[in-house]
Amino acid sequence: MRVGVLTGGGDCPGLNAVIRAVVRKGIEVHGWELVGFRNGWQGPLTGDSRPLGLDDVEDILTRGGTILRSSRTNPYKVDGGVEKIKSVLAEQQVDALIAIGGEDTLGVAKRLTDDGIGVVGVPKTIDNDLGATDYTFGFDTAVSIATEAIDRLHTTAESHHRALVIEVMGRHAGWIALHSGVAGGASVILMPEREFSVDQVVEWVERRFEREYAPIIVVAEGALPEGGQEKLLTGEKDSFGHVRLGGIGNWLADEIAGRTGKESRAVVLGHVQRGGTPTAYDRVLATRFGLHAVDAVADGDFGVMVALKGTDIVRVKLSEATAELKTVPLERYEEAEVFFG
Repeated sequence: MRVGVLTGGGDCPGLNAVIRAVVRKGIEVHGWELVGFRNGWQGPLTGDSRPLGLDDVEDILTRGGTILRSSRTNPYKVDGGVEKIKSVLAEQQVDALIAIGGEDTLGVAKRLTDDGIGVVGVPKTIDNDLGATDYTFGFDTAVSIATEAIDRLHTTAESHHRALVIEVMGRHAGWIALHSGVAGGASVILMPEREFSVDQVVEWVERRFEREYAPIIVVAEGALPEGGQEKLLTGEKDSFGHVRLGGIGNWLADEIAGRTGKESRAVVLGHVQRGGTPTAYDRVLATRFGLHAVDAVADGDFGVMVALKGTDIVRVKLSEATAELKTVPLERYEEAEVFFG
C-alpha cells in the first residue's frame, strides 16, 4: 500500500511528530510506502511529492514547523481541482491520504472523501478551536510561549508603571487568551466570544493602578469592543475567505492611554506563538494522533478524524469535526473574571 501525507494551513508545533509517527508505524508495522506531498493541498494538485523513509524522520520529533511545508491552498477554488488530485494520486499509485490540518484543511478532506478519495484527518491548530476533540496539538506550545511572554512583560510593566496590552492569536476563539491570561496572572482577558466594554476595561486598569500594580491586558486578535468591528490588519483574504486580522492591541492601548492618562503600550506576539520546539505534551499528543491515523487507514476507515476524548484517542466523522468551531464557553470566562482588576 502507498499512503500520502500532507500538512495544510498555518504551521504548528508538533506537525513533524505526526509525520514521524505515521512513517514509523506505516513502514515498520504495515510495510507501506509513504509519500509526502509538499505545501498542503498544493502538493496533490501539482504532483509535488517526495518519498518518506525512516531516515527522513529520524531527527524531526523536536523540530517545529513541518518538513513538508504548508500552504492555504483550496483545491475547490481551482478549476478541475478534484480531478487533478485524482489524476496525481493515480499516477503516483497513492491509495490513501492522511491530511494534518485545521478546520479548512479538514473541510477539504471531508469533501474529497465525499468525492471518492480515501482521506483520514489529524486535527492541528494552535487555536484549539476544532470541534469533536478535547485538545489539538500545538495549543499547549502556543499557550506556553504566550505565558512566558506575559511573565517577562510583568517585570517591565511594573518597572515603568505602565499598562501593557498583549495581543495573542485567536480569530474566533479565545482559548489561547484565556489559558495564557489565567496562567500569566493577567489583569484583564478579552476574547472574541464576548464583546467588551472599553469603559469596564479602563475601570479594571485604574483599579490596578490604584493598588500600585501595573495592569496586564491579554486580548485575542479577534476580540471586539461593544458595537465595534474586527480590527483588520489588511483587507486581504486567503483562498478560504479569511481576512487577516490584527490591530486590536494597539487600538486598545491607545484607548487606555487616552482615558487614563497613564502610559500604555501594546505587544503583538504574532507568529512567535506557533514557532519553535513543541512542548512535551504536544509531542506526545501529536505522536498518538499519527499512530491512530495509521490504524484508521489500515482499517479502510476513511472520512474520519482522530480525536482526543479524555485520555483516549478515538475516531470521529470529518463532518462532525468541521461542523462548527469550538469556542470558549462563557462559564469558563466567568471563572477568570474574579481576577480582573
